[in-house]
Amino acid sequence: MRMCLAAVGVLCALGLSGCSTREAPPQAANAQDIPRAPDGKPDFSGVWAGPGFRHTGKDTDSATVRLYTDAKMSSFTPEGKSLFFKPHTGNVRIDDPTAICLPNGLTRQIPSPYAQQFIQTPNQLVILYEYMHFFRVIPIGAPNRPHAADTEPTYMGDSIAWWEGDTLVIDTVSLKEWMLDAYHPDDGGSRWHSDRAHVVERIKFTDRMNASYDVTIDDPAIFTAPWVENWSMQRKPTWKIFEFVCDDNDRCRGGKCTASDAQKNSTQ
Repeated sequence: MRMCLAAVGVLCALGLSGCSTREAPPQAANAQDIPRAPDGKPDFSGVWAGPGFRHTGKDTDSATVRLYTDAKMSSFTPEGKSLFFKPHTGNVRIDDPTAICLPNGLTRQIPSPYAQQFIQTPNQLVILYEYMHFFRVIPIGAPNRPHAADTEPTYMGDSIAWWEGDTLVIDTVSLKEWMLDAYHPDDGGSRWHSDRAHVVERIKFTDRMNASYDVTIDDPAIFTAPWVENWSMQRKPTWKIFEFVCDDNDRCRGGKCTASDAQKNSTQ
């Protein structure tokens, strides 16, 4: 069971519920205790509660939409701040395009409060995201190899992966300019990354049920140096991916939003 997925996500995105940015430091895992595939590599296959959960260690968990931490970010380039913060216009199509069912993009997908399923083979990792039913098919191969030369900017970018010991490294480029994380009315504007963003995810078991999830953001158009967000994931053996159809609950059709029942109740 999962608690408050859509409710917390919507309330946080609209500034009506707190968004946590704290994450406990991971503990070292015993290499012999973690799940392993037949080829000896760590096996991340299964359904996971990503950074957007509190990680209770139980079947029931609760969502807590996480934002990238300001204090961990590098300093801005001369034009970085104006590119990062886009002033709110009052038009949801501009301020938060996901409210009209457009994709949320990779950097916002990572900490979203929805389950994700990993399907791992020796040659690729498939990630199925419950939110909007996005997916990634990520080839696993030689470390630090180049990406394909003919990639075009997309919401989820072009991802490749490799192993560094027991750490799975996922390297993503070719991301279109899009929102970095959840919309917040009081942070000076919507927070965006540029189309030069380079994202590196590093995933490593800390025990059989938990993994550290470190995300490096390198966006030379906005930041003077790469910076790292340290998050975690928790395996949920009883969970499955639910159907998610954004248009079934589109409360911002045409850019004009109406409150959900959860939002109405929160103001009473």
